Amino acid sequence: MSGRITIFLYGAISYVLFLAVFVYAVGFVGNTIVSNSLDAEPRVPFWTALAVNVGLLTVFALQHSIMARKSFKKMWTRIVPKPAERSTYVLFTNAALALMFWQWQPMGGTVWEIEHPVGRAFMYGVFAFGWLMVLASTFMINHFDLFGMRQVWLHLRGKEYTPLKFRTPFFYKHIRHPLYVGWFCAFWGTPTMTAAHFVFAVMTTAYILIAIQLEERDLMNEHGRAYMQWRKKTPMFIPRLTTKKVTETTTAQTDATIA
Repeated sequence: MSGRITIFLYGAISYVLFLAVFVYAVGFVGNTIVSNSLDAEPRVPFWTALAVNVGLLTVFALQHSIMARKSFKKMWTRIVPKPAERSTYVLFTNAALALMFWQWQPMGGTVWEIEHPVGRAFMYGVFAFGWLMVLASTFMINHFDLFGMRQVWLHLRGKEYTPLKFRTPFFYKHIRHPLYVGWFCAFWGTPTMTAAHFVFAVMTTAYILIAIQLEERDLMNEHGRAYMQWRKKTPMFIPRLTTKKVTETTTAQTDATIA
């Protein structure tokens, strides 16, 4: 019993740290509250800052992708208890993001500047919508399973983990990747696009587009015909004006490997 309690506390700590990192990320990208934000005043030469930032984003991308692969999970759970695997993934993600927030180097320069009040308000609205869509999407696909709490809670109660069924709640009836659409809005929704912000937005967008291909391949292998039918009828990012009826009962864990 003590072992199950330890694993549950480990998962709970990882989850609380995620909440702190998520709130900090909003301030980091939105240039509010936090001291070292995405677009703060430059402290080092441009090319040094660029090299550091690309390196930090690469570290995050590698951590996030490698630890999400089934082959890595199979090897990793020989060391980490299986119920704690997702919490460990979340913990390492927290660490990669914390490192980025700490070491990020603003770069100065302006890619675009929207000065009209209506335009600025619109872009801030896109930014806020993106973060809210990200959070809402996690609850639609089971927020607590995505961040490891369901796994450690079931283990604490002595129950076997059961994978989530495949279904398409709300956003997922219209697009396959609402979580990623939220990230795009959050990262690109700014009235003042600096060089550092542009590098951040371009690299995270490229990473997401690559990760989607890997995810969808894994999900097709896991869910078979049901996923393939839903994928065929559901747009990736932009909803259709008319919705085609999906006859299969399906689940949308499409974004479960990126949080």
